[in-house]
Amino acid sequence: MVFSELHTPKRTIMTPGPVEVDPRVLRAMSTPILGQFDPAFTNIMNEVMEMLRQVFQTKNHWAFPIDGTSRSGNEAILCSIIEPGDKVLVPIYGRFGHLLVEICERYGAEVHTLECPWGEVFEPQVVIAEIKKVNPKIVAIVHGETSTGRMQPLAEIGKTCRERDILFVVDAVASIGGVEVKTDEWYIDGLIGGTQKCLSVPSGMAPITYNDRIETILFARKKVERGIATEEDLRFTRSKHAISSNYFDLSMLQDYWGPRRLNHHTEATSMIYALHEGLRLVLTEGLQPRFDRHMLHEKALMAGLETMGLILFGDSRHKLPCVTCVEIPNGVDGESVRKMLLDEFSIEIASSFGPLNGKIWRIGTMGYSCRKENILAVLGALEAVLIRHGVNVIRGEALQAALDEYKVPRSAGMAVEKSS
Repeated sequence: MVFSELHTPKRTIMTPGPVEVDPRVLRAMSTPILGQFDPAFTNIMNEVMEMLRQVFQTKNHWAFPIDGTSRSGNEAILCSIIEPGDKVLVPIYGRFGHLLVEICERYGAEVHTLECPWGEVFEPQVVIAEIKKVNPKIVAIVHGETSTGRMQPLAEIGKTCRERDILFVVDAVASIGGVEVKTDEWYIDGLIGGTQKCLSVPSGMAPITYNDRIETILFARKKVERGIATEEDLRFTRSKHAISSNYFDLSMLQDYWGPRRLNHHTEATSMIYALHEGLRLVLTEGLQPRFDRHMLHEKALMAGLETMGLILFGDSRHKLPCVTCVEIPNGVDGESVRKMLLDEFSIEIASSFGPLNGKIWRIGTMGYSCRKENILAVLGALEAVLIRHGVNVIRGEALQAALDEYKVPRSAGMAVEKSS
């Protein structure tokens, strides 16, 4: 059997991840492979760590990627700090809160949950009251929940955790690089990001950062595998249970990313190139201008959708700027609309999960996908497809409403529009 050369269709990806990868990132991935201990490569690793600190808005020493998709970062931090029987509180307001529960349970935690309807978030005082009731070792929560398009306020929760000596772990996979995430100011002990969303890098790495409160736990649980351990490593006596996972053992990974360069695995060289370039582009654009860009295009998209006659889903006070959820009109087959958008316009939007499956579409405006031409394309195409599906939309006004938003004077927004 003869296989043809790989050929992928050109798409406009407007999902909440993965998103379109910046062409400059793709170019970086094609550069020559270096050995993982080549000084030229370890220098690139060091630069990635420094850029991550800036993007995460932290002074933490440890900031590096886990090789794996976004949930690998969640698992690396949680498995490295959870011992069997530890109490963990997980407030759930969408699919990925349930994922945190799943990970914690698999590592033997006593998990306590707090739930609110999908499409809402928690008032911080509700979570704080539960923290005082449960008194957990760890609070783990999602910052930007892509399944519902909501964003949880964190500052008050983080402050309470620090005052009560509780570890605060935050999944910021969907928000990092697209909205404000203040690791140190919000008292976050462990933070997980993702590459395939607002950073516009392919899926395959999970940038994380953690502080000395977590590092203290890692030291107490440290175990270097025998094949690479020195005599000093073998003499080391742990005061706590060893970390259950070898692959996600942060105590060994920080020896790999630190000056010791103790071999743990073979680094994903081309993905490090991609992350380096993606982070460089974020910092070149500037964090605040980048956040402004995401909000500008979000406003244009929302204006177009509402003018078309569609209903936006969820609590508008706590909307995640880079994900817009739209209620599927009554009687419409949401999957048929998505298929026609892809087949006729090469545009992809997303459905949702759990109780929202078949009830909403999710449109991502993340990273490189968050551009004026993409907003206008999805609005025009969606209107045409809905008309073909018999929906009584307000014709011809959606694009005008979006264009009106782009004409509103805003210094940061105008500068961002030119750059995009």
